[in-house]
Amino acid sequence: MSGPFPFGFTPSDGGDEPRSPFGGGAPFFAELERLMSWQGGPVNWELARQVAVRSLGDGAASVPMGQQHLVGEALRIADVWLDPMTALPAGATAAAGWSRVEWIEKTLPVWKTLCDPIATKVVEAMRSGISSGLSQLGGGGVELPSELRDALPPGVDLSALLASGGPIVQMMNQVGGMLFGAQVGQAIGTLAAEVVSSTDVGLPLGPAGTAALVPASVTAFGTGLEIPEDEVRIYLALREAASNRLFAHVPWLRAHVLGAVEEYARGIAVDTEAVGRVMRMVDPTALMNPERLSEALGEDVFNDATTPEQKAALARLELILALIEGWVDHVTDAAATGHLPAAGRLREMVRRRRAEGGPGEQTFATLVGLSLRPRKLREAAALWAQLTEARGRDGRDAVWAHPDLLPTADDLSSPADFVAGASSGVLDDPIGEIEKLRDTPAPEGGSMSRPKDSRDDGSDGSATPDGPADPQGPPAG
Repeated sequence: MSGPFPFGFTPSDGGDEPRSPFGGGAPFFAELERLMSWQGGPVNWELARQVAVRSLGDGAASVPMGQQHLVGEALRIADVWLDPMTALPAGATAAAGWSRVEWIEKTLPVWKTLCDPIATKVVEAMRSGISSGLSQLGGGGVELPSELRDALPPGVDLSALLASGGPIVQMMNQVGGMLFGAQVGQAIGTLAAEVVSSTDVGLPLGPAGTAALVPASVTAFGTGLEIPEDEVRIYLALREAASNRLFAHVPWLRAHVLGAVEEYARGIAVDTEAVGRVMRMVDPTALMNPERLSEALGEDVFNDATTPEQKAALARLELILALIEGWVDHVTDAAATGHLPAAGRLREMVRRRRAEGGPGEQTFATLVGLSLRPRKLREAAALWAQLTEARGRDGRDAVWAHPDLLPTADDLSSPADFVAGASSGVLDDPIGEIEKLRDTPAPEGGSMSRPKDSRDDGSDGSATPDGPADPQGPPAG
């Protein structure tokens, strides 16, 4: 008898005892047993890491010293050029060139935080689907494959094993976390093949204080543009350094952004019937095939945001991503103009890339239900530019002193009133005010204290905290 047997069962080699389903003759169950030892939450993140790294193929595990030097030099130049363009001092204490594998490993802790709320729902739906399918298989309504019947030892009642609450069903109830881990790993691996830096998707994914570029992706970004690679590298370093300044010196921002993502993720609605349908169609011997599961789970598993709470959470997430990327876009362009001849072309390339989303972002959105594309990026960049004209760089950056001072979605569409209102007062020392907030506890979940689409106190956003007169901020660079 040849060929694989369902569920990993194999016939004995002539002895009286059947081969153990967890022994060397059953690689599916042997591997499953190892993976099922995961105890770290709803997602098997060790499996996710393995799948993500494996999806990159034979990519280098580290970056050669020569390229590390080029990255460090580009980031140093970027900080020098940014100093006159923003009141926020340099935010990175370390510069690094990461391989795509290192990008996965360095950013995985943040992915855990972002994906676990979604995973809890998807895993539960997967468990229900697997249990339902196995119960139907053992309930007598489905004809068992002849290989499986022949492989079972005498006296073994498969129906009892597959019954609700039986040992196999209990084990398979835990498989959901493993399956979702494989899917998240594939999505992160696809994303890793595209990103050029630690903040490329608008989120602070890397360790605090580290500015990092991915040289392989920087080279790929410039392919076909007919722009010198060092110019491309410096432009992307400007964006990375600008993002690091923002996240390092606006103490509430990191928790606020990640909190907005978590709030949205918690409200994502999973179509449990669709997941159950998919899992009942998947051959149990193929449960650990990421490609097959990707195809199956690529269907409409995530429902669109329909509740007012979910729509509001999505709006807040899109707004903060647009404000961050718009500020980075504006400040980077200001620093690059006059230094990089192709700055305008590179800016437009980045904008189109972020607006459209690459294959990695699309895969991530499909498998995890979370889109990382900032809407109204151009409008946000234009608003920051108008604020600069009205108040200068210090007045513009003072808006980051508190989340309640930030523009709303309506302000992005009609910035004139916001700019006029914001310009009615100027902080004596915006950096001092921002640094004063460093020890202030962030709102629960990193969210705003009240909805940003309405100012219920009737203010026009012009309130300015009283700050100390002209203290010395942290040294630039």
